[in-house]
Amino acid sequence: MLGGCMLGPDYQRPELAAPMQFKQVAGWKAATPGDALERGAWWELYGDAELNALVERLHLSNQNLAAAEAQYRQARALVRGARARFYPTLSGSAGVTRAGQGGGDSTIRTADGVTVSGSGASSISKSYDLSLNAAWELDVWGKLRRGLEASRAEFEASAADLAAARLSLQSELVQNYLQLRVLDEQKRLLDATVAAYARSLRLTENQYRAGIVPKSDVTQATTQLRSTQAQAVDLEWQRAQLEHAIAVLVGVSPAELSIAERESVPQLPPIPLALPSQMLERRPDIAAAERRVMAANAQIGVAEAAWFPDLTISASGGYRGSSFADWIEVPNRFWSLGPQLALTLFDGGARRAELERSEAAYDQTVAQYRQAVLDGFREVEDYLVQLRVLEQESGIQQQALDAARESLRLIENQYRAGTLDYNSVVNVQATALNNERSNLTLLGSRLTASVQLIAALGGGWQSEQLRETDERTSKAQ
Repeated sequence: MLGGCMLGPDYQRPELAAPMQFKQVAGWKAATPGDALERGAWWELYGDAELNALVERLHLSNQNLAAAEAQYRQARALVRGARARFYPTLSGSAGVTRAGQGGGDSTIRTADGVTVSGSGASSISKSYDLSLNAAWELDVWGKLRRGLEASRAEFEASAADLAAARLSLQSELVQNYLQLRVLDEQKRLLDATVAAYARSLRLTENQYRAGIVPKSDVTQATTQLRSTQAQAVDLEWQRAQLEHAIAVLVGVSPAELSIAERESVPQLPPIPLALPSQMLERRPDIAAAERRVMAANAQIGVAEAAWFPDLTISASGGYRGSSFADWIEVPNRFWSLGPQLALTLFDGGARRAELERSEAAYDQTVAQYRQAVLDGFREVEDYLVQLRVLEQESGIQQQALDAARESLRLIENQYRAGTLDYNSVVNVQATALNNERSNLTLLGSRLTASVQLIAALGGGWQSEQLRETDERTSKAQ
C-alpha cells in the first residue's frame, strides 16, 4: 500500500508530424513480396554468397561492434543494479576490540586475569562482537521504480545503439564490396580495351611499314594504348584500398584477406518501401533517441521524490561479550528493529536545481528525438530521388553507349578501308571507352544508393526486438 503512489509524469511518446507518404515515392516500384526485409539479413537481397559470408564474419569479429556490445552489457548490468535496490540488503560482521581507559591510583584486573596496580593504571578490556544487519528501503514515492524505469529505458536505448552500429557497419561493408565488384568490371573493360588497342597498334604499324599510313598514326595508337594501360593500373590501388577496408571490417589485418576477382556484379535488388510511420519502428537510431526520452522522463520522477522522506526498515542482531569462551551465549545476545524516516530539511536549493535540470534534460531529449526523425525522413527522401534520377540517367547513358559502340564499329571499318585517318578512330574509341566507364560508374552509384536506402529504412531491424531483449533480460535475472 505504501508503494502504491509514484511521483513524476508517466511517459508518453512525444507527438510527431509524420507525413502520410514520402515525397519522392512517385514512380517507385515496390518489391514483391513486400516483407523481404523482415528476416533481418537484408544484404541477402543482392544474391552474393561471398558477401553473405563476409557479413557473418563482421558479426563475429568486428572490433567496433565488440565495443558496442560491451557497452550494451554495461547498460544491462545497470538495470540489474537498479532492480536489486527493491530488495533488502543483508550484511554480517565479526570482530574483536581491545580498549583501555586511563585513571588515578588504583588496582584493576584485566579481562585476562592479570592484576595491575599503581598510579596511572588504566582499565583494559576486550569486546567480541558478532552481528547480522538488514535494511530495506520502502519505495513509498516511487523513487526506486522511476530509477528502474530510467535504467531500463537506457538499456533499451543501448540495445538500439548496438543495432544501429551493426547496421552502419553492415552498410559500410556491403557498399565497399559492391564498389570492389564494380572496379573488377572496370578492370575487365580496360583490359579488353587494352587488348583491342594493341591489335589496332599492330594493324597501324603494319600499314605504316607498307606505306599506307603516316608515322603519326603509329604514335597516336601508341599513346592511346599506354594511356589506357595506365588507367588499368590506377584501378589497382583503388581496389586494394577497398579490400583493406573490408578486411578491417571483418576483424583481420589487410594481409590476411584476399578477395579474388569475379566476372559478375550483383544486380540491383527490388527494395520494399516502408511507410513513414513504419520507418519510425524500423530505424534503431530513432528507437534509441525515443528510449532516451523515456529515461529522461523517469528521472523527473526521481528528482521529485527527493522532496519527500525516505522510509527505511532496519534490523540487527547478534552476540556481544567480553570473553571469547562464553561469547556466543544467550546472555550476550542483542537485537534491534525499527523504521526510520529521513528527510532533508535544507539543501540551499539543490533539489530544486536538480528538478529543473531533469526537466531541461527531458526537453533536450525530446528535441533530439524529433531531429532524429526529421533526419531519417530526409535520408529516405534523398536516396529515393537519387535512385530515381540515377535510373533515368542510366537509361539515357545506355542509349549513348549503344550509339558509341555502333559509331566505333563503323569508324573502324572505314579506317580499315582507308577512307578515314586514324585521328578519327582515336576520337571515337575514346568516346566509346568513356561511355563504357560512365555506365559502370552509374551502376556503382545505383548500388551504393540502394544500400543507403535500405539502411535509411532500418534494414531488417524492428523495434519489437527491444521488448524481446528486455523480456529476456528480466527472465535471466
